[in-house]
Amino acid sequence: MHSHLPKIDTTRLKFVIQGLGVGLLTGVVISLFRLSIEKILAFMQSVYAQPTPMRLLLVAGGSVGLALVVAYLLHAEPNISGSGIPQVEGQLQGELEFHWWSILWKKFVAGILSIGPGLFLGREGPSIQLGAAVGQGVAEGLHRHGSDRRILIASGSAAGLAAAFNAPIAGTLFVLEEVYHNFSPLVWITSLASALGADFISLNVFGEVPVLHLTYTRSMPVALYWHLLLLGILLGVLGYAYQRVLLAMPQLYAKTHLPRYLQGVVPFLLVIPIGVMAPGILGGGNGMIIGFGKLVPSLGILLAIFATRFVFSMISYGSGLPGGIFLPILSLGAVIGAIYAVFMVQIGWLPPVYVMNLIIFSMAGYFAGIGKAPFTAILLITEMVGNLTHLMPMAVLALVAYVVVDLLGGAPIYESLLRRMTVPKQIEAIHRMDRLELPVFAGSPLEGLQVRDFSWPKQTLLIGINRGEDQVIPHGDTVIRAGDTLVLLTDAAKRAQVRQQIHRLAAKLARRG
Repeated sequence: MHSHLPKIDTTRLKFVIQGLGVGLLTGVVISLFRLSIEKILAFMQSVYAQPTPMRLLLVAGGSVGLALVVAYLLHAEPNISGSGIPQVEGQLQGELEFHWWSILWKKFVAGILSIGPGLFLGREGPSIQLGAAVGQGVAEGLHRHGSDRRILIASGSAAGLAAAFNAPIAGTLFVLEEVYHNFSPLVWITSLASALGADFISLNVFGEVPVLHLTYTRSMPVALYWHLLLLGILLGVLGYAYQRVLLAMPQLYAKTHLPRYLQGVVPFLLVIPIGVMAPGILGGGNGMIIGFGKLVPSLGILLAIFATRFVFSMISYGSGLPGGIFLPILSLGAVIGAIYAVFMVQIGWLPPVYVMNLIIFSMAGYFAGIGKAPFTAILLITEMVGNLTHLMPMAVLALVAYVVVDLLGGAPIYESLLRRMTVPKQIEAIHRMDRLELPVFAGSPLEGLQVRDFSWPKQTLLIGINRGEDQVIPHGDTVIRAGDTLVLLTDAAKRAQVRQQIHRLAAKLARRG
């Protein structure tokens, strides 16, 4: 008699091993990336610390030279511009496709040259795109296609964020919450393995001190939580302003009449006077945030830092240079928290011992509002600061900021940036445009759905939602309600087909529900 042993399913184990491989490779790439940026920034700060006319002339000449090298790389591979997170999001949704090796080396070089000289750009967006390129390369090497390939790309991007910030849990969650919008166990576990592998490498290179190591002496009493509501509203309003200005930057840059790939020359030259006046605030801002742990500047200086960082981070990112907004957003959040706390201390409404608490919580609040990824924001700051004890006030602040941005009509920033890249292509694909209006009745399967949760037919663009007297401009997390009329752009020849397809997809949803 044969005893049949149950067959062991090794699918998950295989993915964990592949994810770990992607993570270790990504860890090496990102550690080199981080080291190069840190060394160049330290060198530039030492040059600015003792400026002579000759040195500044050399810096100006060198800056133009670097800007031209980056412009050449951007011209050769436009998909390395900006943070890279919208590109990865588009790739995972099947809307964009890249050649991984071209992205990997060009983003690596252009990212170091753009972020190193002290521009207000973060390393985390490029790290996510570099990780995704490593994941895609591994998938090609292993001949993986379809969802297997997407899982490896997603796990690479989780590893990129984990290595950039030594934050493996937040790296994994960011990919699920903001980039892939997919909570399947296979994606989860592969991304976590990858993030841990990358973090293991970066901890060996950079040591185990958290990236934004700040400490506070006392946890915030519930009696002071009203500050979180006020500060949350302030962060929400300023977060919405950040989104609007950032999305308007390409139009402003268009007025320079420089071709897109050459616009980076502007921030390369404008950073020089900032370097001469305040070398300490150059770069993504982690050095400045850690400095708050030793000494929080006066209110006037904080307001000047906020204005400088806000304006120059827009100029840096708006130029399309390869660099992220993640760290600059956290830096601005820290400064806003410091401004609020110092002001409240001055008028006697806040004991000075809680200033550091509000600085730390504000980083999470500002990112939660702008990125509309509150879970990532809370976990990321917890991991980066290295303190797990005070999640409650941080969660309250993140939620308030998130709700304020939502009420003002702000969309998740990376999704808005992706729409800007893909919508023109979608419109091009529609030969003869025609409007199609679809009413949503009470009890319809579309009722209560977020726009991103419905798979809209190809060559169709949802351009508006008529809601009573109002017209809503939809984004991914807009909720469809009963009584809405959906306004779609589609090909005139395919109107009836698209209408039937949407009804079919909705009926399928109803059966599943």
